[in-house]
This record gives sequence, C-alpha cells and structure tokens, in this order.
Amino acid sequence: MKKIVLVILSLYGLQLHSQDWNFEKPDYKAIEKNIAEQSSNLFYPNLMDRFLKADSTLTLKEKRHLYYGYSFQENYSPYSRSDFADSLRVILQLKTHDIIAFKKIITFGDSVLVKNPFALRTLNYQLYALDKTDNIRGYRKKMKQFNMIIDALLSSGNGTTKEESFYVIYTSHEYDLLNILGLTFGGSQSLIEHYDYLELAEGETKIKGLYFDVTPCLNYMSKIYK
Repeated sequence: MKKIVLVILSLYGLQLHSQDWNFEKPDYKAIEKNIAEQSSNLFYPNLMDRFLKADSTLTLKEKRHLYYGYSFQENYSPYSRSDFADSLRVILQLKTHDIIAFKKIITFGDSVLVKNPFALRTLNYQLYALDKTDNIRGYRKKMKQFNMIIDALLSSGNGTTKEESFYVIYTSHEYDLLNILGLTFGGSQSLIEHYDYLELAEGETKIKGLYFDVTPCLNYMSKIYK
C-alpha cells in the first residue's frame, strides 16, 4: 500500500511527559447520562450533527462527549468492517494516483465514515486526496473533524502508565496515536486487564511502551458473547 503519513503529525510534535498537556479520564457513566439529556448542549444527536458540519466551536468537553459518547450509540461496533474499506484499499494500493483515483478515495471514504465517523485513517486518506486535488474547502472541513477526534483522545491521558493511559473506543486509534506522536510500534501488543499495552521501537524514546484503556471495546465484546 502506498505509504500516506498522517498529515497532522507536524501540528503536535508532542513528547510523552505528564506536564506537557492536561488530561482527564472520561467518566463513562456521566457521559452516558449527559448525552441523553435532550435540553443539554451535550445531547448526542446535536453533537454528531455539529461534528458532521465541522463546527469548530465545539468545546473540549463537547468533543469528549462526542467521541466517548459514541460508544453508547446503536451504530457503535469497534471491530466491524465496511465493504467500502476494501474498495478504498484497492485504490490506495495503486502505484500512482490520478484525479479519478483521488475522487474515488474521497467517495469510498465518505461511505466508510457513514458506519464509523471517527475512522482516523480514512479521514487521513481523504485529506491526502483533497490536498492533491486542491479542494481547500473540503480539506479544511475534514481537518477540523480530524482534529476534534485527536483533541478528545489527547485529553484523556499520556499513555505512560495504566493510571495515565490514553482512552480509546477503537483499538485502531492506538496505532493512529503512535503515528501522530511520531512514534513507531515495536511489534508487541498485550492485553493487561482492560488495557492494551503497545511496545515502542527501541531507541526512539526512553519510554518502553504505551497503555490504552479499551473498556468500551471489551464491553462490546462481552455483549456480543452473551
């Protein structure tokens, strides 16, 4: 597959130290309650509508409720796969991309996002295609959506310990965060209680690995097997 680097990498340049940014663990019980309040600015259908419109006025609290609140939505399926993702992969594997290929990346990407609006890699592929076609308006919209998701993820922790783990609702976001932070997966992943632990490549940082709380993913699997 053609290697397409996450386009916002340069926007963050973060180092993994607790003091670099403030974070707060998501309170899933409170989030579930808040997003059900129709009179609240946190009412989920309204949050999703604002996200789809790329409303840049969303506060961090609203972004957190948007992202983590999706785990309580009927469409949430952390391990499902869209048929359009396979079509998108075929296009991405082409050695060269022309205008037709770029348009297909955008179109297939939109179809993937219907099922998973927080598919970071798909959004990234679209940003690549929108940039190559000089679609400034479309690029800015997707970038705003991309950054909303990243803001929520980076607000949850720094990943250096279980207590300060990143909180994700998709395991794929673990690897996306590694890329965004400029780190390389070391090849070993393990599930420890309700945390995924990913080892980092040697020599890049003093930190040996990162922790990700995957509680929503595990809860989903528990429901499936019941």
